[in-house]
Amino acid sequence: MERRIVATENAPEAIGPYSQAVVAGDLVFTAGQIPLNPSTGELEQDDIGVAARRVLMNLDAVLRAAGSSLERAVKLTVFMTDLRQFARMNEVYAEFFNGNPPARSAVQVDSLPGGALIEIEAVALLGG
Repeated sequence: MERRIVATENAPEAIGPYSQAVVAGDLVFTAGQIPLNPSTGELEQDDIGVAARRVLMNLDAVLRAAGSSLERAVKLTVFMTDLRQFARMNEVYAEFFNGNPPARSAVQVDSLPGGALIEIEAVALLGG
């Protein structure tokens, strides 16, 4: 099985030895996205809702560059530094997944790159 590396300027560039996403077969595997604005390089996280929205926008940009989208996602993993903010994150998350949302896990972590409040990674189907 061949693999293809995905990179887009519409999401924050990889800060280290990893790819924004890798396509393998009919699946896209993304790196985790944090709430960095790709235009300014600044974190957007006035609150967890703002941060979650930026992360999901970044994630969708990476998936679209790969030939997929959030609508084709089958599994997301959400990493948060404070799960007490889960309900607010979930409100924003629901805006991006109407109808049949993907499977999801959410875990609390001690810290995230750049002091981010949230990071999300995805596995999605190609196409659509």
